[in-house]
Amino acid sequence: HGDILTYKLERAFPKQFRNKWEDGPPNVHIIGNLPFNVSTPLIIKWLENIANRNGPFIFGRTQMTLTFQKEVAERLTASTGSRQRSRLSVMAQYLCNVKNCFTISGRAFVPKPKVDVGVVHFTPLVGPQINQPFKLVEKVVRCMFSFRRKYCRRGAEILFPEAQRLQLTERMLCTADVDPTLRPGELSIPQFRALCDAYSQLCNENQNLLTYNFREELRQKKLLNKEITLTNTS
Repeated sequence: HGDILTYKLERAFPKQFRNKWEDGPPNVHIIGNLPFNVSTPLIIKWLENIANRNGPFIFGRTQMTLTFQKEVAERLTASTGSRQRSRLSVMAQYLCNVKNCFTISGRAFVPKPKVDVGVVHFTPLVGPQINQPFKLVEKVVRCMFSFRRKYCRRGAEILFPEAQRLQLTERMLCTADVDPTLRPGELSIPQFRALCDAYSQLCNENQNLLTYNFREELRQKKLLNKEITLTNTS
C-alpha cells in the first residue's frame, strides 16, 4: 500500500497511451473511491497537475471519475451564486468540465459512513479559463473565499501588506472592473480571471507581493506588540 498523495500515478499507465493535449481524452481514466480525509488535498494536487500538464496528465486530458463526501461533490459543481459555491468550485471549473453524476447512499458502503457520497466526473479543458500560474490563481481564490459572507473587497485586501492594502486593493478591483460589494460566491469565473490578471500585473510591479502572507504579517505584528508590552512592564 502507498500514499495516494505522494504516489506517482503516471507510472501505472503505458507510455503508448499518450495523446496530444488538444486531441480527445486519452485511453486512460482515473476512477477512485477517495478517503474523505484526503479528497480535498488530492483533488487540488491533481488540478495543479492539470494546470501544469504533468503527473497523470502527461498522457493528455485524462478524465477522472471520483467519489467525494456529498457536500464536497456539491461544492465542486456549484454554479455562480449558489449556496455551495466555494474555492473548490472555482479551482475545478476553471480547469475542467465538472459534472455531479449521482449520489450513493452511505448505506451502500461497509463500514457505513455518516454521510452520503457524490460521484463527480472531471474532463480537463483544452485551455484553462484563467491563464495564470496555478499557485497565483489558488492564492487569489483562497483569499477571496476566506471571508465568504463578506464583500469580495475584504478577501482582496488580505492579498496585500497593511501599508499598501487600501491602495492596491482599490487598484486591483478597479483594473478587474469587479464590483467590490459582490460576495465571493457571486463572482463568475471570467470575473476571477480579471482579478487574477490584475493581481498578476501588480505582482509584476512588486515581486514581493506574490510571496506575501497575511497570516504571517499578523503573527509578526502580534509578536512585536507582545515584546513592546513586556518591555513597558519590565
